[in-house]
Amino acid sequence: MQNAYFPLFVSKGALEAEKEHVEGFAAEVAWVTKSGQSDLIEPIAIRPTSETIMYPAYAKWIRSHRDLPLKLNQWTNVVRWEFKHPTPFLRTREFLWQEGHSAFATRPEADEEVLQILDLYARVYEELLAVPVIKGRKSEKEKFAGGLYTTTVEAFISANGRAIQGATSHCLGQNFSKMFHIEFVDEESKKQLVWQNSWGLTTRTIGVCVMVHGDDKGLVLPPRVAPIQVAVIHIISAKDSDETKSSIFNTMVEISSQLTSAGIRAKADTRDNYSAGWKFAHWEQKGVPIRIEIGPKDLAAGQCVAVARRSGAKTVLKLGPTLSADVSRLLSSIQAEMLSNARADRDSRLSVVTEWAQFVPSLDLGHMVLAPWCERVECEENIKKLTGPAAAAEAKAAAAAAAAASADDKADSDAAAAEASKGLTGAAKTLCIPFEQPEMVPGQLCFSGCGCAARAFTLWGRSY
Repeated sequence: MQNAYFPLFVSKGALEAEKEHVEGFAAEVAWVTKSGQSDLIEPIAIRPTSETIMYPAYAKWIRSHRDLPLKLNQWTNVVRWEFKHPTPFLRTREFLWQEGHSAFATRPEADEEVLQILDLYARVYEELLAVPVIKGRKSEKEKFAGGLYTTTVEAFISANGRAIQGATSHCLGQNFSKMFHIEFVDEESKKQLVWQNSWGLTTRTIGVCVMVHGDDKGLVLPPRVAPIQVAVIHIISAKDSDETKSSIFNTMVEISSQLTSAGIRAKADTRDNYSAGWKFAHWEQKGVPIRIEIGPKDLAAGQCVAVARRSGAKTVLKLGPTLSADVSRLLSSIQAEMLSNARADRDSRLSVVTEWAQFVPSLDLGHMVLAPWCERVECEENIKKLTGPAAAAEAKAAAAAAAAASADDKADSDAAAAEASKGLTGAAKTLCIPFEQPEMVPGQLCFSGCGCAARAFTLWGRSY
C-alpha cells in the first residue's frame, strides 16, 4: 500500500466518463463555473469522490500483470452538495476522509481485499472507538454508484434512534476499468481488464463516537483514542500550609511523569486559579477517561483516588511503582465496558419482525428492524414511500384525531395531539444485508406483503 494525493478538481469529461457513476452523484456535485468575473468555457467539478480523477492515471501505470496489484491510499477532502441542513461530523457538505483504490488481476483477489478492509474498519469502530457495528452488504439500490457491490459497517445512535453508515468497502468490478481502459497483459500475453476496489472511512467516526458515548456533561472518550487519558488534579484549601501544597504539587507532577513514562497520556493540572470542582467539570466536559484526585489526606496515606469519567466510579490506588500498572488496567476495563454497554444498548433497540404490521411500530420506537426481504429494488422503493413524510403525516394526523376524539376536554385533546405528533421523521431504508443471518423459515415470504419469497434478513432503519 502506497500513499498518494490527487487533484481536487475533475473535468466534466472525466467525471462523465462513467455514466452510472456520475448519475449516482449528479445531485451532489459542486461545480466551479467562474474564474473571477469570467465564465469558464467548461465547468470543473469539485470531487465528490476520486475514481474519475485517479483512474486515468491507473490506465497509464498499469500495462502488465507485473504491475498488479496496485494499491493507493490518500487522505483528502471531498464535497457533496446533497442537503440543506448539515450536521457537524455526521453529514456535512465537505468532509475529510481516507480513501483507498486498488486494482487486481482477478476477481477473487478483489473480493478478498473488500472483506479485509471491511474488517479493518470494523476494528476501528469496535477496538478503538468502542462502537459496535454490524457488517453486511448494501442493497442493489444503496450500493456505490457504478460499483459491482458494496459492503458496509453500520452503527446506531440510540439517543435519537437513527442508524448511520460507518464506513464502506466497494468492489467496483470491471466497470471503471472498461470506461478508463485500464488493461494489462496477463501471463499468457492476453489483454485483460483489471478488477478494482475502493474503500473509505471519514471524520464521521468522530461524530459517531461522540453521539454513542457522550452524555449531558459533555464528551465521553474511549481511552484508546482519548488525547489525554488521565488528568491529575489537586484538592487543597486555604487552610493547608504552603509546605503541604508544595508536596501535593510535586506529587502530581511525579504521578503524571510516571504515567507518561509508562505510555499513558497524562496531564497534571497544576493551575491554582481554579477550584477543584471547576477542574472536575472542565475535564469531564473534555471526556478524559480518568481523573486522579490527590489531597492532603491522600498524600499522608500514600494513595490517590481515580475517578472514571463514564461511570463516576472511584478507585483508591496506592502511590508508588504499581500505580502505572493499576491505571493501565483501569483504562482497559473502561474501554471494554464502553463497548459492552454500547452493544447492549444497541441490541435492546433491534427488533426482528416478519410482517408489515410489526414494521412501522418498531421503527417508531426508535429501533432498527431486521426483517426477511425479497431484495427487489421496486419493493425497497415502495417501502421507502410507505414510510416517508407523506405517509407519516397522514398516520400522525389520524392518530391525533383519534386521540382528540377520545379526550375528555380541550387540554387533554391538545396533550394527546402533541403526544401523537412525536416520533422519528424520515423514510425507512435498507441499512445492510448482514453477513450474520438468522435462520430462514422454509417458504418465508417478504415482510412487506409483496408476495415474493424472502431471500435474506435485511436490516432497516431511519438513518442520517
